[in-house]
Amino acid sequence: MIIQSTSVSIHTSLTSVRAFLCDARNLNLLLPQEKISEFQATQEQCSFKAQGGILINLLFAEQSDELVRYRSGEGSPFSFTLSISLHEDGEKCHGQVVFDGQVNGFMKVLIEKPLRALFEQMSIQMKAHFEEN
Repeated sequence: MIIQSTSVSIHTSLTSVRAFLCDARNLNLLLPQEKISEFQATQEQCSFKAQGGILINLLFAEQSDELVRYRSGEGSPFSFTLSISLHEDGEKCHGQVVFDGQVNGFMKVLIEKPLRALFEQMSIQMKAHFEEN
């Protein structure tokens, strides 16, 4: 199952956005606080409980010029990658959250709508973070 957020325009350099996203501790700033609990992080990984008590564990996987990727870690309910694709456009960049999860049809019905909302929120918060700073 692949879910893509809307692409957002961020008025800062791609280098700044990529550096921010490569530190898993910063992902807390992108998550809807009212829908998560028990957020813990190091620079390379983070974990939190989503609504319903589901443990999500993200491990930094890779970065390139236009991509930051995390993968599911131990204890996550299914295997997935969470990528943030970046594209520079003059003095700003565009960012989009892309989820690729290995879920069965039953699980897809249960999680697709809440995950789509989560990734849209993450994109909005990513844009808002750089506009505030």
